[in-house]
Amino acid sequence: MGVGIFSKNGGKYQIDMSSGPIMPKMLLFAVPLVFSGILQLLFNTADVIVVGRFAGDHSLAAVGSNGSLIGLLTNLFIGLSIGTNVLAARYYGAKDEEGLARTIHTSMLVGAAAGLLLMAGGMACARRILILMRTPEEVIGLATLYLVIYFMSMPAMMLYNFGSAILRAVGDTRRPLFYLTAAGVVNVLLNLFFVINMRLDVAGVALATVISQFISAALVVRCLMREEGAMRLTLSELRISRDKLVMIMRIGIPAGLQGAIFSLSNVVIQSTVNSFGAVVMAGNSAALNLELYIYFAQNAFYQAILSFTSQNYGAGRFERIYKVLRSGIVCTLATGGMLSALFVIFGRDLLGIYTTSGDVIDAGMKRILIMCSTYPLCGIMEGMAGVVRGLGFSVVPTVVTLIGSCALRLVWIAAVFSIEALRMVPVVYMSYPVSWAITSAAHYICFRWIMKNRILPESRSALLKQHGL
Repeated sequence: MGVGIFSKNGGKYQIDMSSGPIMPKMLLFAVPLVFSGILQLLFNTADVIVVGRFAGDHSLAAVGSNGSLIGLLTNLFIGLSIGTNVLAARYYGAKDEEGLARTIHTSMLVGAAAGLLLMAGGMACARRILILMRTPEEVIGLATLYLVIYFMSMPAMMLYNFGSAILRAVGDTRRPLFYLTAAGVVNVLLNLFFVINMRLDVAGVALATVISQFISAALVVRCLMREEGAMRLTLSELRISRDKLVMIMRIGIPAGLQGAIFSLSNVVIQSTVNSFGAVVMAGNSAALNLELYIYFAQNAFYQAILSFTSQNYGAGRFERIYKVLRSGIVCTLATGGMLSALFVIFGRDLLGIYTTSGDVIDAGMKRILIMCSTYPLCGIMEGMAGVVRGLGFSVVPTVVTLIGSCALRLVWIAAVFSIEALRMVPVVYMSYPVSWAITSAAHYICFRWIMKNRILPESRSALLKQHGL
């Protein structure tokens, strides 16, 4: 049964990850994701630049301070799309058309429902949560306005993420790049129009984001509806398949909880940063925006490890999983190391794009020197979690991350930062590299145990049954 049976329209975009050389296919898969992440951040950077240049430092702080909160409230639901990715890739690798089709229709319906729920909850609780985060009085009004409008985009964001997860599962990372590019260009143009021409300040940036998110979602849905075979999305067949929903949730909920609680630790850290005032908040926001370029570039290889592992698991090619992990980590270190070096060297010049304030640039450099110089550790941590999750063991990396990363950061803030002599912003930032290193080591130990005690015995058992033994 060939790949073409799944989709004639999308066959040229799909990748068989369970045979042939791994590194070239991984690069073919990941490079469009790297560009997607960079483009998405360029468009987000345009938001921050337009606000910082044409609305002022308070508006910049208001937009930037919402990042960790948005991540907290969306990661639980976006985590479900990881369940979709793993399950769809497994069925694709096993050449199971019915399983793939039912996964797609269940996933898209779940995505739409999750987006509506998140929109309603986020809009209702925005100001209350910002108050709990100790957002300064001078920016809380703008921050609330931005957040309420931003949450109108949640249904579109969920549909795009679930649709993209389905396409990634079969190796198609190029078409989501095209759709993101189109939506991002619209976002930048609307930013300039709403903020500069109409003087809508942070509301203009949020409105541009909402419109562009709906464009990207519409393009992904249209793509799936034009597919053929098991990849085709048919609106009349949208229904929940209970067994597929259970499997998606079994993998996706732990991933989402990890992301949500991971973001919770970031919210605590953001609250600590907020206590230093608007200048530090603005510098932190600009530096974080730069830092995310490294994250998204490295995250492309996390997605590659996840999808390659899932397809090979579905195809029964367990021996390739070690090679998948090695290839992914090598690519992660090369990509993260190069970008980290560039940002450390040219940090002040890059921060100068966001703001003309020397104090804000100084505050941003304090974050860059610590975070960017150690960011490849984050890529290793994510890659290790990706291979375990791709094998279907989603609870394990969640528990490891919660203990080794999230809990450690909270302990760091409660214990180390509470010491009077250490109540400095760089001490807050040091919680990240320490947690990355410890969590990476723990993920690797779990991966080796799972392969030795669960996956390889399963492989030997299947081989014996195949030969009637």
